[in-house]
Amino acid sequence: MPAKRSASKGVEAVIGRPVWAEVSLAALTHNLHAIRDFVNPKSENRATPRKILSIVKGNGYGHGGPQVAKALEKAGSDWFGVTSAEEGEAVRKAGVRKPILALTSFWPGEEDQLLRNAIAPAVIRCEQLAALESAAARRKLGPRSVGIHLKIDTGMNRLGIAPTDIDCFARQYEKCRRLKLQGVFTHFASSEVFAGPVASQTCDQEENFHRSVERLRSLGIAPGLIHLANSAAIASRPETWADMVRPGAILYGYHPGYDPIERRAEAEKQLPLRPAMSLRTRIISIRNVPGGEGVGYNARFVPERPSKIAVLAAGYGDGVHRSLGNKGQVLVKGVLAPIVGIISMDVTMADVTDVPGVAVGDVATVYGPDGNGRLLAANVVARSIGTVTSDLLCGVSARVPRLYTVDFSGSY
Repeated sequence: MPAKRSASKGVEAVIGRPVWAEVSLAALTHNLHAIRDFVNPKSENRATPRKILSIVKGNGYGHGGPQVAKALEKAGSDWFGVTSAEEGEAVRKAGVRKPILALTSFWPGEEDQLLRNAIAPAVIRCEQLAALESAAARRKLGPRSVGIHLKIDTGMNRLGIAPTDIDCFARQYEKCRRLKLQGVFTHFASSEVFAGPVASQTCDQEENFHRSVERLRSLGIAPGLIHLANSAAIASRPETWADMVRPGAILYGYHPGYDPIERRAEAEKQLPLRPAMSLRTRIISIRNVPGGEGVGYNARFVPERPSKIAVLAAGYGDGVHRSLGNKGQVLVKGVLAPIVGIISMDVTMADVTDVPGVAVGDVATVYGPDGNGRLLAANVVARSIGTVTSDLLCGVSARVPRLYTVDFSGSY
């Protein structure tokens, strides 16, 4: 939800519990433009530029799906990707008019919600076509007025029709006069992997996909927009860019992890990005703890020296990953302070003994730039606990207000 703000000594402040996420609309816009330029190199001189389908599912990777979509539509995004009819409707209610694709298809009963909001569903089973056609007939919609995208499972073994079901799809589609195939796509399982036993999987998926599309064409069905590339493929596999690309994590400022790791530096150099979200809280108490006394649940942290332990007004109920206990750090006044003890639902403790002049009310940055020239990047935090960046970003809960800024970083 957007944050409430009030003016206080010339600085905007969050009203209420002092935990918030700052989302830089300038960073999002920068990343979108960088991606568009990258997949449309001037050397290609394409007649039709590749389109961008911005992934705003999962509440915009925790950034606020409707708000992000509205900003990215203004910045020139061509399509938006959501998980469900409900997510798509929220984006529509924000005023977004550009096309929306429900990436994980639909559950029976969602058809009317999709049609009412002009959300194109992914078709992942042949029998779904009849349900959509019936819903369109009830609404008395015209010929080829309901957009759909066909998802083909090319080897991930998750969602999508099998290549062997292309003929089945074609037969059912020809019976559905109100449906229009706007695009055909697949999803890569390992596009960031260039070494080891699954290194060839992406190439195998590409081959399976293109054979399926050619079969569709041979049956007289135009595939519409062809799209395969997710974030890693956008950054490192130009042969997969096709007609449209689907940036997710890179849209929010982070490259995925690559194997081998050297690929990351190459990707970051070719496609520089700016992290869009910072998670911040404030110190609400400072305790002087003698050496040898336990801190927090089960005394999982016992300082060896007399220590200043700050209590932060954010816990795992807000999005501070519980795995960061005794492993992570926060930025306070430009200094990295260790997170200590078990992270609670509502608070986190940090050892601020070595932070000069620390006081109640100081800002602690869980990840993001801290306004003092330091950056605690979410991908670095994620790697330190063996998870992915998206896990951290999506973990920022609904009770954390989002502040949308027009600059690249700030500190409240």
